[in-house]
Amino acid sequence: MSAEGSFRSAFERLKTDNPSILAKGTPVSQNNVAREAGLDPSALKKARFPELVSEIQQWIHSNTNVNCTLTRKDTKSQRKKNRTLKQQIVDLKIQRDRVASLLVDADILILQLTNENMNLKSEVETNIRSMRNKKKPK
Repeated sequence: MSAEGSFRSAFERLKTDNPSILAKGTPVSQNNVAREAGLDPSALKKARFPELVSEIQQWIHSNTNVNCTLTRKDTKSQRKKNRTLKQQIVDLKIQRDRVASLLVDADILILQLTNENMNLKSEVETNIRSMRNKKKPK
């Protein structure tokens, strides 16, 4: 494949947002087309490939407004999603703190009831007289 052919296929991949070398979502630019083709950005010069460079510049000019609008919408949508997720985190932390408080209260109550139970058991044992050891009256 010729250098121009690899530049053109890289340009098409970037236009369809399906790059093979660069990250997805990389904007189309003359330098990025060269990088996507696997070559140095200085290899794609207007003097060597005037028609291709002109096509790239025209495409960038005609699609700049569309990309900005999509980017703003995506950014706004992502911010809204992040706000929702941040609110969920705050709500979950509040819920966690309430449950932890209830657990501490339950532990205290269990400890108090255990102590009370032990005290009552010890009182019962001292107040009971054994009937077996008692002599029968004659």
